[in-house]
Amino acid sequence: MSLRAHRLAAAALLALAGACAHAHGADGADAGAEETRAADSPQQTLYREALEALAEGRRTDASQALRRLVAEQPLHAGAWLDLALTQCALGNGDEAERLFATFETRFQPSQDILVLIAETREAGCKPWEPVRSTVVTAGRGIDRNVNQGASVTSLVVDRGQQPVELTLLPDFLPQRDDYSVVGVDYLRELTPNGSVGYVQYQARRNDHIHRYDSAALFAGVESPWRIGRWTVRAGATLGAVTLGGQLYQRQGQLQARATPALPLPAGTQLTVSGSATWNRYVTLTNFDSLTLEGRALLSWRSGPLVANAAFALLDDRARTQRPGGNRHGGIASLLLRRSLPASLTGELGYTRQTWGSAAPYAPELIDAVRAQRTEVLRTALSYQFAKHQTLQLEARAVRNRENIGIFQYNDRILQLSWQWQLP
Repeated sequence: MSLRAHRLAAAALLALAGACAHAHGADGADAGAEETRAADSPQQTLYREALEALAEGRRTDASQALRRLVAEQPLHAGAWLDLALTQCALGNGDEAERLFATFETRFQPSQDILVLIAETREAGCKPWEPVRSTVVTAGRGIDRNVNQGASVTSLVVDRGQQPVELTLLPDFLPQRDDYSVVGVDYLRELTPNGSVGYVQYQARRNDHIHRYDSAALFAGVESPWRIGRWTVRAGATLGAVTLGGQLYQRQGQLQARATPALPLPAGTQLTVSGSATWNRYVTLTNFDSLTLEGRALLSWRSGPLVANAAFALLDDRARTQRPGGNRHGGIASLLLRRSLPASLTGELGYTRQTWGSAAPYAPELIDAVRAQRTEVLRTALSYQFAKHQTLQLEARAVRNRENIGIFQYNDRILQLSWQWQLP
C-alpha cells in the first residue's frame, strides 16, 4: 500500500511538472495550451482538491473528484493518470486497465510514466488493504515528586481569630521513586477514504510507592470530511484511567480539527480544533466536569528544523458542587525539533497552563479563589539505532505555582525509553 501511495504521489508530481506528453497531433498541443491558460480555472481547482485528497488518504473522495474532472476536461492528462492509479490502489483492476489503455491511446506518455504504468500492471491491482501501525514503548525513569507533594510544609487557617498553622503529614510532601513504563499505540485504516481507528495503552509502575501506579486505556475513531475548501477530521474517543490499581477516571471526548485554506508562507500550516471532554471521577465526590477547548496550532518547517506554536482556551464546567466551581484557563506551548548528525534528533518544548476558579475553594477553611499557573520545560534527545527502533532520553521540569500554598509543587523527571515501530 505504501508503494502505491508513492506511485500516486509520483504520478501527480510528474503530471503537474508537465511530464505527461500532450495528446496526439494538434489536439494535443491545443490541450497543453488550454491547461496552461486554465491554471486558475475551476477544473484546476478541482484537480488540486483531488491531489490534496490523495495526500490525506481520502482515496474515495479523490476518485470522485477525478471522475468529475475527466468528464469536464477530457484532455487533462494528469487527471486520467491519477484516476487510473487511484482505481488500481482501490483494487478495481478492470477499471484501472481501461483507464490506462485510454490514457496511452489518447496521450503520448513520457518514458518515465510508461515505466510507472508498467510497474503498476506488474504489481497488480490487489484489493484494498488497510494500513496498520503499531508502536511499542518501554522505559525506566526517576521521578522526584511522584505524589505531587506540596512545596510548603504547613497550611495556615484563619477563621477570623488567631491564625492556626497546621503541619502537613509526610504523605503530602514530595516523595521520590524510580519507575517503569510500557505503552502500545495501534492505528488501523477503517475505510479507503481515510477513516482510522486507534487504541492507546500506557502503564506506569513505581518501584515502591504503588498507590500512585497508573494505567490508561483509550480507543477512538476519526474520519475526514470535506467542507468547502476545508478538510475537517472529526473523531470520538473513550478511555479509562486507573490509579493504585483502582479505576479512577472515565473519559469521553468529541473532537474536530481543520486546516484552513489560507495563503501562508511556504512550510507553514495552521490547524484549528475544538473538543468537548466529559470527565467522570469514580473515587472522588463532586469532581466530575465537562471541559470545552478551542485550539490553534501553527507549524513551520525549514529543512531539518520544525517549530510548533499552540494556543488554547479552556472552559471547565463542574457537573456538581466541585470545590472552586467552574474554571477558565488557557494553554500556550512552543516546541522545537531538529534533526542532528549521527541519526540524532533533538527536541525542546515549553508549556504554560493557567486555571482560574470562579468561587472560593473551601469556604471557612480555604477562602481563597484558586488561581493556578503550571510551567513545564521539556528536552529530549532521540537516537535511531535501527530502522524501526529508537532510544530517547527525556528530561522534564515542572513548576506549579498557585495562590493556595498547599497546592504548589515542583517536579523533575528523567526517563530513558526504547521505542519499536513494528513493520
